[in-house]
Amino acid sequence: MAERFQISKTNNEQEMPKIVENVKYQNNNNNNVNINGPPPTIENSEENRRSSRLSIRGFGSFLKKNEARKFSLNQLTNETLPRLDNYRMSKRNQKRISIGEMYGEHEQEQTIQIPEPPNEPSGHMIKLGWIAGVMIPCLLNIWGVMLFLRLSWVVAESGILETLIIITISAVVCVITTLSLSAISTNGEVKGGGVYFIISRSLGPEFGASVGIVFAFANAVAASMNTIGFCDSLNDLLKHNGLKIVDGSINDVRIVGVCAILVLILICCVGMEWESKAQNFLIVTIVLAIFNFIIGAAIGPQGKEEDIAKGFVGFSWNTFKENFGSDYRFSEGLNQNFFSVFAIYFPSVTGIQAGANICGDLKDPGGAIPKGTFWALLISMTSYAVFAFFAGGAAVRDASGNVADLINGTIVSSSLPCKLNNTCEFGLANSYSVMQLMSLWEPLIYAGCFAATLSTALTNLLSVPRLVQALGIDQIYPGLIFFSKPYGKHGEPYRGYVLTFLISAGFLLIGELNVIAPLISTFYLASYALINFCTFHAAFVKPLGWRPTFKYYNLWLSLFGFVLCIAIMFLIDWMSSLITMVIIFALYLVVMYRKPDANWGSSTQAQQYKAALTAVHRLQNVSDHVKNYSPQVLVLSGDPKSRPPLIDFGYLLTKNNSLMFVGNILPLHMGYKNLQNLIKDGQNYLDARKIKAFYNVIDGFTMEDGVNAMIKSIGVGKMSPNILLMGYKSNWYHCKKEDIETYFNILYSAFSHRMGVAILRLPNGLDFSDLNQEITVSSYNALNHLQTVNAQGFSNPTMLDTTAASDLLHIDSNLNLAGMDSTSSSIIGYETNEMPNMRSSKNYTLNQNDTITYMTKGGSEVPKNILDAVTTFTRKQQKSTIDVFWLYDDGGLTMLLPHIISMRSNWQNCKLRVFALSHGKDDEAEEKNMANLLKKLRIRYSELIMLKGLTDQPHMNTLMKHKRLIQNFCKNPINDFGLTEEEILLMEEKTWRQLRIHELVVKYSSKAALIVMSLPMPRKEAISTPLYMSWLEMLTSEIDCPIVLARGNQTPVLTFYS
Repeated sequence: MAERFQISKTNNEQEMPKIVENVKYQNNNNNNVNINGPPPTIENSEENRRSSRLSIRGFGSFLKKNEARKFSLNQLTNETLPRLDNYRMSKRNQKRISIGEMYGEHEQEQTIQIPEPPNEPSGHMIKLGWIAGVMIPCLLNIWGVMLFLRLSWVVAESGILETLIIITISAVVCVITTLSLSAISTNGEVKGGGVYFIISRSLGPEFGASVGIVFAFANAVAASMNTIGFCDSLNDLLKHNGLKIVDGSINDVRIVGVCAILVLILICCVGMEWESKAQNFLIVTIVLAIFNFIIGAAIGPQGKEEDIAKGFVGFSWNTFKENFGSDYRFSEGLNQNFFSVFAIYFPSVTGIQAGANICGDLKDPGGAIPKGTFWALLISMTSYAVFAFFAGGAAVRDASGNVADLINGTIVSSSLPCKLNNTCEFGLANSYSVMQLMSLWEPLIYAGCFAATLSTALTNLLSVPRLVQALGIDQIYPGLIFFSKPYGKHGEPYRGYVLTFLISAGFLLIGELNVIAPLISTFYLASYALINFCTFHAAFVKPLGWRPTFKYYNLWLSLFGFVLCIAIMFLIDWMSSLITMVIIFALYLVVMYRKPDANWGSSTQAQQYKAALTAVHRLQNVSDHVKNYSPQVLVLSGDPKSRPPLIDFGYLLTKNNSLMFVGNILPLHMGYKNLQNLIKDGQNYLDARKIKAFYNVIDGFTMEDGVNAMIKSIGVGKMSPNILLMGYKSNWYHCKKEDIETYFNILYSAFSHRMGVAILRLPNGLDFSDLNQEITVSSYNALNHLQTVNAQGFSNPTMLDTTAASDLLHIDSNLNLAGMDSTSSSIIGYETNEMPNMRSSKNYTLNQNDTITYMTKGGSEVPKNILDAVTTFTRKQQKSTIDVFWLYDDGGLTMLLPHIISMRSNWQNCKLRVFALSHGKDDEAEEKNMANLLKKLRIRYSELIMLKGLTDQPHMNTLMKHKRLIQNFCKNPINDFGLTEEEILLMEEKTWRQLRIHELVVKYSSKAALIVMSLPMPRKEAISTPLYMSWLEMLTSEIDCPIVLARGNQTPVLTFYS
């Protein structure tokens, strides 16, 4: 045991000894692992595990000898205990031990990625509780300009009853939205950004960002509206004292308003501490003004005839009864109705989000937001209802202000001269100063009005920069990043304050409060609608992460709130509502187009998963029908960066129609991290080329076993591949016996699993990895048998002289294949060690709208024929033909694949030419029968040719070429693996048929853009591997265009029935 453990003491003899196990790749809870060494082999891992088990036993013996000693748990095990710091999304996050460390693997394990939050500003920040941080800001926002300046006018227009209905509807909207807001805000920690943060983390960045912009804009405009209210009240006070600034009207509003907004912005810039102190002073002033009004209205005018003549008659049943019903008039430039009055009133209750807007400055946002918001709603709605009762019960709608119009010391509305000609200047309907008139002490009402308007403007101005900063930090809209820069130890967004000032000052120049109010109402209602929809969506989808601590919500109530907000929006003003929706949709599209790198675990993602799962389950129970057949392709490409034409051809078949898998088989076990990195790199490559496919890698299998495993396991239910696409094995002539057998067995296995098969061959081969040397290609790639003709340095006797092509394929280049099909990419490589013959800096420009420039790693040109080969299936094809040799009825796949290709935009200039065989009895009748079949199948073709002379003997050159091809595979004393004379003679007729087909293909299709031909069926019991490969070689040789050998699984994929 002494050699297994090292026992050392530090500082003094009384301290606890440190016990360290002498095991290589020792890990600890802090993940301090060696990642620079080579990966451990399986044998080393087993040895480490045995050592660990023995070490535990030895450690147990050591403990028995030292029973008096006490050891901490982390000395006995490397397991991590559940702690809060393990789940943080910050620098304080302590990573728990990984499975790789438990298994003794030294490499770092890949875990579920948690997005790194933005750096929190340093310094001590002021954190607020639920009263100072939520309730007071909400009250200050709700007790705004409407309380002292417009509520009396609302009562005059709508009457007491409908005013209470307006307040009730507003309260219902706010209560439902508060329930939804409370549920979302208690489902995890809420950071800075308010409504934007809540919606974006719930519905995703698309909805969150668009609503965040609208909400920030609405708050900025609301600050203008409340500042206008302050200026109106100030003008009224100055006019009451015979004073004015310029004209006592709109210009005074503009001058004073801009100065007021500037002062408020400076207060916000000072920081939360000063803003909090200002709030306390303002809330006390407003409360005193409210009680001042209530007491004054309750006491009455006390016989003051001047006050009575202006409409303040005191409480009476007649006044209450007269004001109980509505009396909508022509006011503020339009004929008022219930919803127009509602639109002007509703901004007064849009303060429920004030706490959420500064949630980043709260001690406990999850607990403070529900508690503070509900208390603010209860207090404010009660105060509004009380104001409506007192104003409607103690003041009349119309008054002249003339004491001579009083009858028995009171006002009789029916006998007022001014009411008959609509010239009354006082009363609830005509004067916004009724509150001052009814109060106990008039200056206090002015102070309360100033406090209410300025406090609401202050909270609005405070929230807008925070929203802008949150949007900028998340980098959703590039234009806002500039305004999100934090300054100082508290991270204040000073640039955001400047932007807010410009917006608010711009709208303040309008100067008309009732013009701005309806626009704000639609913006706020849209935001409230989406808050309710967020809660409904999350509660309906029910992802496992939806666990709000606030339980007093209901998903259907949230849905009702969403519908109610939308309905009220359009009832208020359908035009502004439509504009609001268009703005939100446009902002949504911008985010959708930019696709920001934001993964916040939104309920939209959970819904996508559940919707996909439900669709797959439903699809599983639906019987297959030939009309709904889609080619679902498994592409055996190996590393997708090495064989882009094979990937492009597969995507040509599946684009916008069906499913595509890209498979790679690795013979060695790669380890979890290496395998995940390999899959990630391959998927990123496909995504960069905008190829919608799934990249799959199987390691630790031979090629044949790996393909069989992939065919059996890949996909889910009906979403599984039905076509196997692979490259032609050009080097089969020089391969080992096992490699040829593997290739043949893969074809046989695919048909055994009732899959269709397609084999692609290009004149210069498929492997272009030499053109992409900046991308590391794994040496464990098991698909190296799919090489180009000359990549291995051999020449095939059946092929044309391609020495030049071989040299070109070995050119030292740095061609980025990920951008080849992009029409706006500039792919330029950088040379680290230039080759002597490649010092030219000349670029090669491909003739593809002259927008893509290619150059080699050394700076020289890439040959045109190589570039054309790489981009065969992505570039626009010239006018040509796609020749289809539909030789055998395989269910129609051989005909369907070229039909799909001909419909692609890059191949529209290529017409289908169909070649078919006849039995030789009645060629004309068989041609008509074939034409009739194509017509009924609705396959558009330009020409139908019936091949004749298939039974003729092939030309001598063709026979000699085939003989040379198979002579090395004939069985002899040295070569036990090969063809026998008996098989050659037995299969001679079939062999001649393949050779005649080859001659006919060369004869008719020398100028075709693509050839699709029926693949001979591989039968283990009927034909040997070398002979079958010689057939494929002859069928595809001496052809200068891509050729596809395809065969279905003998089940129909085409039908002429409707």
